[in-house]
Amino acid sequence: MTRRQRVAENLNSALHHLLGAHPGTYLIGEDVADPYGGAFKVTRGLSDRFPDRVLSSPLSEGGIAGVGAGLALAGNRSVVEMMFSDFAALAFDPLLNFAAKSVSMYGRRVPMSMVVRCPTGGNRGYGPTHSQSLQKHFLGIPSLHLREVSPFHDNQRVLTAMLDREEPGVLFEDKVLYTRPMYRAGVVDDLFRYEVLADPSETARVFAPDCGPPDWIVLAPGGLTERAVAALRTLLLEEEITCELLVPSQLYPFDSKALLPVLARADRICVMEDSTADGTWGELLAQHLHEQLWSRLARPVLPLSAEPSIVPTAAHLEHGVLLQPATIHRAITEATK
Repeated sequence: MTRRQRVAENLNSALHHLLGAHPGTYLIGEDVADPYGGAFKVTRGLSDRFPDRVLSSPLSEGGIAGVGAGLALAGNRSVVEMMFSDFAALAFDPLLNFAAKSVSMYGRRVPMSMVVRCPTGGNRGYGPTHSQSLQKHFLGIPSLHLREVSPFHDNQRVLTAMLDREEPGVLFEDKVLYTRPMYRAGVVDDLFRYEVLADPSETARVFAPDCGPPDWIVLAPGGLTERAVAALRTLLLEEEITCELLVPSQLYPFDSKALLPVLARADRICVMEDSTADGTWGELLAQHLHEQLWSRLARPVLPLSAEPSIVPTAAHLEHGVLLQPATIHRAITEATK
C-alpha cells in the first residue's frame, strides 16, 4: 500500500500545479524560497522551479498582502503566505480596505484572484503569539471569502476554486494538520467513512455506516477534524450516542440552507470551533440553524469554543484552553441527558 499524502505535501503539490499551470501566478511570503521552503515546508521546491515568481520577503505582513493585492489588481494571481496566522492582523488593513473593496469600487467588477494562506491554531506549544485562531475577525467582509484546510479536501481543488472566484480569500491551515495524512477513498478509519457533499461549501460528511439516523450532527472546521472524530468514536462506543460530523471547506459565505436535508436527520446539533466565543463563525451558524430548524430541534444548538484566554505555551495549560476530544465528549454527553 502506498503511503498517504500528508496535508503539507498536498498543499505543496497544489502550489506546484498552480504556478505551473498559470504563468501569471506569484507566491510571496517570508522565507518561502529554498532551502528553507517556508516555516512548515509547504513551499519547498517552488523557488527552484519558479525563481522569478516565488518571492521571499522580510517581515512585512502588511506589505506582502498589499503587493499580493496589487498583483491581483493588475490581472495576475497571487498567493501570500503568513508565517503564522497571528500575524494576519497586520495584513487586515490591506485586505479589508484595499483588496476586498477593489472588487467593486471602480464602477465595474474587477477580478481580484488572491489567496492569503494562514497557518493557524494551537496544540503545538507555540504559545500566545503563534497559536490563535483568528477566523472570526475576517467574517462578514463583503467580497472576502474564507476557507479552511481539512484532510478531506484536495487543496489543488480548493486553491483553484478560490483563485477562480476572482475575489480575495483567506485559507486557514491548522498547523497540526500539516503532518497528518489526507483521507482517501471514503475511509476515515475502521469505524468511520466519509463523503463530500455537493453543497456550495463542499462539506465533508463523516458517519458510521449502518448506525441509522444520528442523535447529533456536529459541524466543525477542518482543523478540528481529528479531535472531533476521536470524540465521535468514544461517544459511540462508550455512550451509544451516534454523531455525524460535517466539515465544510468554505466557512464564509456559508449556505446553511443547502445542508438542511442533512441537518434534519438529527434533532440535536452542535457547532464547534477553536476561536474564543463571541462574534464567531460558530455563533453565526448557530443563529442561522436556530431560525431554520428550531421547530425540529430537541434543544438549542450547542456551541463549543476555546476558553476565553490566551493560548498558553505549557502543554497542560494549552490543552485546557483549546477544545479537546474529552471536552467535546463531556459536553455532548451532558447535553444528551
